[in-house]
Amino acid sequence: MSKRVLIIGAGGVGQVVAHKCAMNSHIFGEITLASRTKSKCDAIARQIEQMHGRTIRTAALDADDVSQTVKLINEVQPDLVMNIALPYQDLPIMDACLETGVDYMDTANYEPKDTAKFEYSWQWNYAERFEQKGIMALLGSGFDPGVTNVFTAYGAKHYFDQLTQLDIIDVNGGDHGKPFATNFNPEINIREVTAPCRHYENGSVVETPAMTMSREFTCPENVGRYTIYRMYHEELESLTRHYPQLQKAQFWMSFSDNYLKHLEVLQNVGMTRIDEVDFNGQKIVPLQFLKAVLPEPSSLGPDTKGKTCIGTVLKGLKDGKEREVYIYNLCDHQDAYREVRSQAISYTTGVPAMIGAKMMLEKHWHKPGVWNMEQFDPDPFMDELMVHGLPWKVRE
Repeated sequence: MSKRVLIIGAGGVGQVVAHKCAMNSHIFGEITLASRTKSKCDAIARQIEQMHGRTIRTAALDADDVSQTVKLINEVQPDLVMNIALPYQDLPIMDACLETGVDYMDTANYEPKDTAKFEYSWQWNYAERFEQKGIMALLGSGFDPGVTNVFTAYGAKHYFDQLTQLDIIDVNGGDHGKPFATNFNPEINIREVTAPCRHYENGSVVETPAMTMSREFTCPENVGRYTIYRMYHEELESLTRHYPQLQKAQFWMSFSDNYLKHLEVLQNVGMTRIDEVDFNGQKIVPLQFLKAVLPEPSSLGPDTKGKTCIGTVLKGLKDGKEREVYIYNLCDHQDAYREVRSQAISYTTGVPAMIGAKMMLEKHWHKPGVWNMEQFDPDPFMDELMVHGLPWKVRE
């Protein structure tokens, strides 16, 4: 039986989610796409009608306003609210779902607007209320977090008796031809990259300055060799919680010298600040101004060429012997653009969001409370990745 969903957020990832849901009408029978800027929703709706012959509804919504979201949920009557908006809006949307008794999911954990700090504690604190209400929240159903959590759970289930080390490696081998641009929301991207690095070692959190640890990594299948930098990413928090036997857990991402040089200059001149400054009698946040002048990530699709390579390197013990396994996905930017008019960064986040929703709506994953991806059986999700555009491989 097809279901009704409300998708909040019409950026690059929201566009992919709307397309992929529309392409699976046997599950997603009625789709409403809402955003602060309704014209963005309308543009995506026109794309979907032209490419897939489906009509979706659109709505204007300020997701910071709980009452507005409650009103829209009551009008739409969805089976699931898919939060593809900004991390700042996670808690208001969760509040609206609690008030209306509707299941919730997102792709990234909560982050306060005024502090560059993202962690799960705020959302985990909702667990008892969601359980009492009899509704479910699925956190971080993107790629990283999301698929990387499921890769870890799949590896732990099928390849290891005990996991001892986890390295999540995110390489974007694509080139958009711009002097400087971010592949997803510039504000979130720059806050994430400039934050102090944290990794887990022997049961403790180790903090180091941002971007100070790097190494070379060769991607499989001739994608290339890249410099990857250790940084903090939210899935480490949940994975070390649910796999306490991990002795070491790290996250790595590739960056070009060009990107890092631009970022260094922007930091030095104060353009990455998230506090307000006075400008011509007005208060502005430099990073938000920078976001306004940088290329919109959703506009990068036509020109981006190359592939992403994202996966997990797992080390541990099997039958008393040491083992190392690499589970990964390659995604081609141009293939993604042809299918949904977005580059692979948005695609690799949007497709798992649709699959996570499918898991919930079909009750493969459904339990009252607040949950991370690795807390469910990974097998059905891994099967869906193969079907919906993100095939994976395992290398010993």
